[in-house]
Amino acid sequence: MKRILFIVPYPTKSAPSQRFRFEQYFDILGKQGFQIEIAPFWSEAGWSLLYKPNHAIKKVIAIIGGIFRRLILLNKIHRFNMVFIHREALPIGPPIIEYIIARILKKKVIYDFDDAIWLPNTSEQNSIAVHMKFHNKVKYICKWSWKISCGNAFLADYARKHNAQVFINPTTIDTNYHYPAKERASDQSITIGWTGTHSTTKYLKSIVPILRELREKYAFKIMIISNQPPIWDYTDYDFIQWNKEKEIDQLRQFDMGIMPLDDTIWEQGKCGFKALQYMAIGIPAIVSNVGVNEQIIIHGQNGLLCDNPEDWMKNLEKLIISKSEREKIGTAGRKTVIESYSVNANSESFLSLFA
Repeated sequence: MKRILFIVPYPTKSAPSQRFRFEQYFDILGKQGFQIEIAPFWSEAGWSLLYKPNHAIKKVIAIIGGIFRRLILLNKIHRFNMVFIHREALPIGPPIIEYIIARILKKKVIYDFDDAIWLPNTSEQNSIAVHMKFHNKVKYICKWSWKISCGNAFLADYARKHNAQVFINPTTIDTNYHYPAKERASDQSITIGWTGTHSTTKYLKSIVPILRELREKYAFKIMIISNQPPIWDYTDYDFIQWNKEKEIDQLRQFDMGIMPLDDTIWEQGKCGFKALQYMAIGIPAIVSNVGVNEQIIIHGQNGLLCDNPEDWMKNLEKLIISKSEREKIGTAGRKTVIESYSVNANSESFLSLFA
């Protein structure tokens, strides 16, 4: 039996990048005869504090605990045939753990990332960490790896500068778990929704003027699902605390989902996860025409792309007015996910990483 060690940042079932890039394939790997062990850096307690302001001493203790667990882990590496590393083994400092595993212990490393993590992008809550980051580590881990799994072509282009064995492995959706709601009650008001972690709520600020203007013409609700309320100049919205057990029912309250983005090199590395979630639920996705979104969405067919504020106004208004348009685009969006971005569609590609 082949054994795979998954070295990951976060506790299992807690972070979208892990859940939708590889955790949902664990059962499939098991059926293929692989034995899996997962080694998160952050403990449950440390993870719960990571993006909260303050708590500096507790965060330092959590980091020390994570480093200690990594050092202990090195004594177990010989038991595994392959080591799958998501993003990085340590959140600070140079890639010492990766070097030992790949170059000294000679293990086959599968390196996976879904953001442009070679670029500085530290959250406001942990801005002090930027001085301890070693973003340049990504190119070295790429060089030392057996295979590299990237979330989109932009990330793959970077990885290929350092290693030829690069595979595009999109973030995928389990469409048996994400599926549309039954017919919504006709008397329910239209709901424009957004979901994501606190680190991406900053993108909502750009469409506040559009929402305010639309409110003067139409009756609709705005719903935000996140781990923290957004910090923006807008108060007329419903906030729902994200809950793993209720996330699908929460999403089904949307009539359309939005995904505004800035247009910088960092956003080029994003993998369109929000759009794919909306589409899998069968609701139309209205997204910024940035990065991989242009590849996922065919404008006017399975979603709507926006290049400027005028596009956002026009596309939101179009869907607010027309239920039939919402249904048509939502149905086509789900079909796209099933055919190209679902666990079933991508299983063979994912399994090839371990062959």
